Amino acid sequence: MDRDSKSRNVPRRSLTSAVDLVHLRYAVAAADHGSFRQAAEALLLPQTKLSRCVRQLEERIELIVFERSSGGVRATQAGRDFLRMARSILEQMDTLMASAHSAGRGEAGRLAVGFYTSLSAGNLRATLIDFAQQFPRIEVGMTESSRTRLTTALRNGAIDVAIVTGETPLLDSKIMSLWSERVVVVLPEGHPLADGEAVYWTDLKGETLLMSRHDPGPEIQELLLTKLASPGDRPKAVCHGASWANIKSLVGAGFGVSLVTESDVGTSFPTLSYRELRDGTGPSRIGYSARWRADNDNPALASFLKMLGDRYPSPAV
Repeated sequence: MDRDSKSRNVPRRSLTSAVDLVHLRYAVAAADHGSFRQAAEALLLPQTKLSRCVRQLEERIELIVFERSSGGVRATQAGRDFLRMARSILEQMDTLMASAHSAGRGEAGRLAVGFYTSLSAGNLRATLIDFAQQFPRIEVGMTESSRTRLTTALRNGAIDVAIVTGETPLLDSKIMSLWSERVVVVLPEGHPLADGEAVYWTDLKGETLLMSRHDPGPEIQELLLTKLASPGDRPKAVCHGASWANIKSLVGAGFGVSLVTESDVGTSFPTLSYRELRDGTGPSRIGYSARWRADNDNPALASFLKMLGDRYPSPAV
């Protein structure tokens, strides 16, 4: 094999390995200013350094980028094509670096949130709106599911954080107490209990209480058992494997009354009335908390948790 054939078979260094990005920046600056001297002054460099780097660039890419003269420099036809691509590369690299820095600071990226409360009103809705305003470059994905499925999704990394009711720890997760919501009674139009400003637990005796097996149904039923310890004081509870929206439709049709958290009041049903549910000490409430895996290092999650901590600080011990 002759020498020329051998040289043709030797792979050339790729542009990325042969050319430093700073060489591209110097060449683009020279083209913008039409002068090595003016470009060097703008970049706060010695002119000799800029000229040397541009010469090295031309040697490495085997292309004359500039025509030199006493009046300055002017890009050749091939040089103009090269500089156009160089500008594109530099712009993409700047965007990439800015995105990486934003992601590292938790200002960009993706956050997956699991929940089962209503988004029609309430604190979760307000929290998500604030988060979107503070971190517009973070994409938020919402997953509505049961506590059991959210626990699995959290364990498998399908979601970053779960917003659920109660304080019972989920497997291998950390917890942050958030807000609490009042429990309200859902009444059909014209129901006698709608005449007052509030309903007391003892007022539910003799009523048919329609409940959903969907979350947070179990927490509401547990609260019912706590507030009305005697079976004789409790309403007749009927559980359905239906959504809370359909439970309210059944209430509107006259099949009974129901209990929901106040965030559900945001869903409009014209034939329903809502009344605050109280005991002897005041409104009855259900607490919400955030759960996440301790080993989740998603910067977007850290930003979300910080905002939650700022919005809902833990009470001083």
